[in-house]
Order: sequence, then structure tokens, then C-alpha cells
Amino acid sequence: METGESEKAAREGPAFLFDLDGTLVDSVYQHVLAWREALEKAGIELSVWRIHRRIGMSGGLFVNALLRETGRPLGTEEAANIQRWHTEAYARMVTQIRPLPGAQELLAHLSKGGIPWAIATSGKMESAGIGLKILGVDPRKAVVVTRDQVRYAKPDPDLFLTAAERVGTKIGASIVVGDSVWDLLAARRARALGVALLSGGYGQSELERAGAYRVYEDPADLLRHLDEVGAASVCVRRSTKSTPP
Repeated sequence: METGESEKAAREGPAFLFDLDGTLVDSVYQHVLAWREALEKAGIELSVWRIHRRIGMSGGLFVNALLRETGRPLGTEEAANIQRWHTEAYARMVTQIRPLPGAQELLAHLSKGGIPWAIATSGKMESAGIGLKILGVDPRKAVVVTRDQVRYAKPDPDLFLTAAERVGTKIGASIVVGDSVWDLLAARRARALGVALLSGGYGQSELERAGAYRVYEDPADLLRHLDEVGAASVCVRRSTKSTPP
């Protein structure tokens, strides 16, 4: 095969597009508590479970959705303050945040096998940078798409469409990995294959109803079952091709 044909085949091959919080980093519940602190600072009381159900949306959509449930009007300045207070509260919890089991090994395995991957998160870089640092991912070297870089966040498909474009792979050949129904709705709207993890706190049945092709416990479990999403064989083929005779 000619070089140009090889490059074209690589572009049309699979790529993994990961959510960050709850998918690669064990940080969902820290976000929940940070949002509760920010909302209470604004005089808004909401149950933790209601907050958890909205994690994965962009901050703006998140605030609007929660406050619609309370029926309280919210001005632009107050909404911005709530998002800022959340970011500050989350940053104070940095010592509690860890990579999820198998997350770093999964990314390393894909890189070794020549399979492109990207991270696409509804968080802005200010908060996403915390998880990326803990994960050991340098956004200057890896493809990372944050809320700051797209017009609409999840459940709209913009984050994943942009991530696929930046890794040079067709979205239809991409595998979106997330932990929330918002990730899977965005994957469906992007026309990508959605794979879900239980590590963000959602149940298997609701993730499947949202469109998950497969559901695994965490990144380590996905790594053990890459063959089920058609990636293990690709890793083997590409690793074999890159090995000198």
C-alpha cells in the first residue's frame, strides 16, 4: 500500500473520544459537592442527587436546568458567580481526585497500538486542567477539547465532532466513551458509537437506554474488553506493522 493510502486508511480507522470526569478521572462526586457549595452560597438548596443527574452538561446548561427545577429566576451575573464559585470549590478538592482504575493504562495501550484518542469535556480548561494533570495528560501534546473551544457542549455533539476532526478521524469511525447519559446523547447526535462506563454513578439500564452499545465498569474493564468494540485487533495489526523485521 502506498504511503498516501496508508494515511487515508489510518484516518478512516477507529479513534477513541473520551469524556474526562467520571470516565478517566474519579471526580464526579467532587464536582457534585462543589456545585452544592456554589449553589448554597447563592442561597439555593438542592438535593445532591439532583445535582448529580446533571453532571456532564456544560456549566451554563447545568445551572439553567437546576434552577428551572427550583423556579427561581437567575440573572446573568449571578449565574456567572455560581459557575466561578463551583470552579473555586472544585479546585480545593484536588487532593481527593484520582485517575480511575486502568485509565492511564488504557490511554498508553491505545497510543502504543497507534489508535488515536482525544478527550472531550464539557468543563472549561480552568477546571478540566486539574483532572488532566492528575491523569498525566498534557493538553499541549494530546488532543483535548474543552467547553471554551466549541459553541455548544453536551448533549450537543460539538465537543466530539471537534475532537474527531482534530485527531483526523471520521466521526462515524469513532468510539465515544463516557459515563453519563449526556455523553451518550451527544454520541448519538454525532453518529458515533457510544460506549459507557459505570464509574460516574449512572446505572447500566439507563446508559443502555441512552444508546450505549456496551457498558463496562471502568477504564480497566474496557481495556480488558477492547475486542468487543473492535479495537484490540487494530492495536495488534498496527503494532505488528510497526515492528521492524
